[in-house]
Amino acid sequence: MQVKDQIGTFTYFPSTLMHRAAGGFGGLNIASRPLIPVPYATPAEEFTILVSDWWKSDHKALQQTLDLGNPFPLPDALLINGVPNSASFTGEQGQSYLFRVSNAALTTSINFRIQGHTLTLVEVEGAHTQQEVYESIDIHVGQSISVLVTLQAASKGYYIVASTRFTKPILTATAILHYVSSNSPASGPLPIGPTYELHWSMKQARTIRWNLTASAARPNPQGSYHYGTIPVVRTLVLANSATKINGKLRYAVNSVSYIDPSTPLKLADYFNIPSVFDLNTIKDTPTNGPTVLGTSVIGTTLHDFVEIIFQNNEKTIQSWHLDGYTFWTVGYVLNFHVRCSFCFSNFYG
Repeated sequence: MQVKDQIGTFTYFPSTLMHRAAGGFGGLNIASRPLIPVPYATPAEEFTILVSDWWKSDHKALQQTLDLGNPFPLPDALLINGVPNSASFTGEQGQSYLFRVSNAALTTSINFRIQGHTLTLVEVEGAHTQQEVYESIDIHVGQSISVLVTLQAASKGYYIVASTRFTKPILTATAILHYVSSNSPASGPLPIGPTYELHWSMKQARTIRWNLTASAARPNPQGSYHYGTIPVVRTLVLANSATKINGKLRYAVNSVSYIDPSTPLKLADYFNIPSVFDLNTIKDTPTNGPTVLGTSVIGTTLHDFVEIIFQNNEKTIQSWHLDGYTFWTVGYVLNFHVRCSFCFSNFYG
């Protein structure tokens, strides 16, 4: 694998069956090349934190739940690096440490915080950010961030806390940040985080912005391209929905619920095998007709810039995973549950 085009904090996981629910995931951290400076001092050490949700049922039972057309159950617990409350990290007073934090959960948004310490955000999904300081920060499913934490509190142990967002009940996992010069354990109440406040999360997200003067994987600054003059050649409005087909719960985009063809899409495209998929199966905008089963593929032209509007009419938080070269979120509206991004298109939907 050649990791030349992006730097930052990421995760890997299998996308078939329910292997991810059984622990099939991990962290993938890509450092900048030595000749490209990062916009912060070198930390004393880096720590990787993977927050995941956990069920008492095994992954086969969870798969059967979905196959029977039932909704995915709420998790039974939250874990930090595979354990609910025993992970620990050690540092020296006065030093700064880079925490690479990823939400590896299947279904659950989280809030992350450290007792008695602030979090300086420096990177999100491979892009350096303006260095805002937070007491806690939301991380949604599939997202990864990097925060700098300076150990400048009294020398003892402190709780690292991850708790679920928008769930009833609220689930919590803890770890320990331990000062190397002290044997005092963590104590006191856990720091309080947000629970159900959707507006709080969206308001915080609007404070996360690119550092336009920093370089990422290449020497040129992230903001050197004239993004305001991008010629958008196409707009897609993708509306997610949930409905029942033949008595089973199905999820759909623009009224098409995806099914795998007998021939893998990549092979069908490469060998020009007919009748495997049709680019007219899914439309560019939502339709008012009934939801149908289909192999939905969106065709675009390489190097075109496409505006995508994600429209969520459901009462739950939706997470979209986008495979491609690069994407930029440019705005969202709470009342209509819309999220917009530009993409440098090189993808199949």
